[in-house]
Parts: sequence; structure tokens; C-alpha cells
Amino acid sequence: MIEPPQASAEPQQAPAETTPAPAERSPAPAERTPQSPAQVRRRAAVAGAAVSLLLILAIVLGSRLLRDFDSALLPYAVATVFLAFGVAYRYTVWVSAPGARRLFKQGWRAFFSVENFRRAPTALPRMIATYLGFQKFLGARSHARWAAHQLIFWGCILAALITFPLTWGWFTFTSSTGSGPGYEMRIWGFKVLGFDSLNFVGWLMFHGLDIAAVLVIPGAAYFLWRRMKDRGAITGQRFAYDLVPLIALIVISVTGLLLTFSSIFLHGGGYEFLAILHMVSVVFTLIYIPFGKFFHIVQRPAAVGMQLFKYTARRRDGQPAADGADSGLLACRRCGQPIDTAPYVENLQVTMRDLKLDFDEWAEYCPRCKRVLRGTAYLSHVKKGFK
Repeated sequence: MIEPPQASAEPQQAPAETTPAPAERSPAPAERTPQSPAQVRRRAAVAGAAVSLLLILAIVLGSRLLRDFDSALLPYAVATVFLAFGVAYRYTVWVSAPGARRLFKQGWRAFFSVENFRRAPTALPRMIATYLGFQKFLGARSHARWAAHQLIFWGCILAALITFPLTWGWFTFTSSTGSGPGYEMRIWGFKVLGFDSLNFVGWLMFHGLDIAAVLVIPGAAYFLWRRMKDRGAITGQRFAYDLVPLIALIVISVTGLLLTFSSIFLHGGGYEFLAILHMVSVVFTLIYIPFGKFFHIVQRPAAVGMQLFKYTARRRDGQPAADGADSGLLACRRCGQPIDTAPYVENLQVTMRDLKLDFDEWAEYCPRCKRVLRGTAYLSHVKKGFK
């Protein structure tokens, strides 16, 4: 594959139809001294330790000095502490890279921008709902993949909202009679509501994790089937990165349902073995999250900020502009067609310079013109040598 000409070299002569002149490039900012890998790892370890200590403190205080903490759930609680350390560690390493750091800063700047809120006050909640919650961008690829991803997403959200507070001792369910059917749900020791375990609300309260499992199993099974059958997915997949997360989700969900089945229909037969198997699968998955494919769950919210940054840059006086000239879209240096917003292209160029990629001016060409110029360079510098 022929590499594009270097930014410092003489620009490639464009065909005769070239109309716009090259835009004046903004001066490169002062270079930031890059951190060594050892420095990044030390910062990440300190961040991970701090977050872990904060979580331990929250567990102690939220469980009223461990009075509401269930010792049987200790392995789950320890796994969440390791999860907090791993997420903070890897997130710190991730945002230390030039591209991710700029994405992170621009996202938060767009999030807290008063001007963005004034121009488009509904943009942020709408993007959180469509991009982060319902992932509409997946629907453009495949409706089946979107539906399966939604099942996994909402099933995992429901399971996390139930499991984590229970594991930490923040939620408790108590009965004045000791065996029901009347129960009280308390959060941090304060009564939130009372319910009858024999009615529909009580059934939902006690079977929330079963509902989450029923949502996750078909979604994970679809993706597992696709990775076994789809030729494109098979080509680039890795067992530990692509298949293990799906298998872990299915094992957690199936063993959770079997625990309910054992307690209702088998009078507790095999319950201890299933409980250990379920615990091992959950602990393994929690520890695996920061270092596997599940880490995109933590990364995805940062992309919402960049989407907001791009969206608000396209607007003028609170309404989407009709053409590139009025909306601030940067025109292609060759054909004049709008590429993207000028702030977004400039952000991309600065990131490329941070990464020492010496062809950042190519960000000012549209995809079609990039292909044309690459072809022209090939004909001029490679084919010319063959007779």
C-alpha cells in the first residue's frame, strides 16, 4: 500500500479541476513532553488504589459500618474492589494516549459548555438516550445485532443495579415476621418501601436478576451464533477477547436461573454447587471487565462527549445549517465539498501531530479526493518506473 506523501514534502500536483486553495494551517501548539510508560503506569496504579480505597470506604459507610453487610457475599464485594482498581488503572492509561486524552478533554469541554447548552439544550439528553442508551448507530448496521445488543445492555444494567448495592450492603430486605410475606426494602438503613412478596410487585423485586438473565441469554447467544457462522466475524475474532465474554455472560445467566429453579422445584437440590459455580463465573467476569472487550462499556460515555462536540459545531443560531458554507464545515482542499466541522478537523490534525503522524494536512481532503491523490501518486512515482 502506497503511503501518502509527507506533510513536509512538496505537495502533490492536483488535477486540473482543483479549485480551492489550501487553507492556512493553524500553528502547531507547543509539544507536550510525553510521559514514559513507567510514569503512566505509576499514575494509573495510584488512581486505581485511590478509587479502590474510596469504594471500600463507601461499602463500610453505606452498610452502616458493616452491620448490613452479608458475609456470604464477600467474594462478590472483593471482586468489585478489584474491578474498581482495574477500571481506574486502565482508564488512566487510556487517557494518557494523545488521541484519547484529546477526546476526553474535548468531550468534557463540550459537556460543560454554556454556549452549547444555550444553542442546543436538548442535545445532550437526546444523545445519551439515542447513542448511549438505545445505540441507534447499531441499527444502521443490522436490526438483529441492534436488538441483541439491547437485550444484553439492558439485562446487564438491570443486573448491575441490583447486584452491586446488595453486594455492598446498601440494600437490605427485612421482614418483621422473619419469613414474610411482608418485607421492607431499606437503602442505607432508611426504609424506602414495603411490599408483599406474594403479589406482582413482590415477585418482580425477588426475581429481578432472573429477568435480567432472560434478557441476556438470547442476546449473548445470538452474538455467539454469529461468531460461529459469520465469515467476516470468524476471520478477525480472538477466543479470549471475543468469545470468552459471551460465554461468561451465558454461564452467569444460566447458573442464576438454575439457582431459582433449584430452590423452587428441587427443594434446594444442588444449590450449593450451583451457587459456587455462579459465584466463580461472576467474580471472573468482574475481574475480566477492565482488561477485555467489556472495557468498551467504560469507554463509550467518552464518545458521547465527542458526538456532542461535533453536533454543536454544526449548528448555527440553534438550528442545523443548510449548507457547508454557513455551518462552519471545512471544505475539501481539492473539490470544495464539505468534509466536517472546522473544529473537528483541527482537533484531528493536532492529534495526528501529537502522534508524530506527518500527514495531518490530509485531514483537509474528502475521502474521494484522498483516493484520487493516492492513485495519482502511485501512477507518478511507481507505475512511471515500469516500461
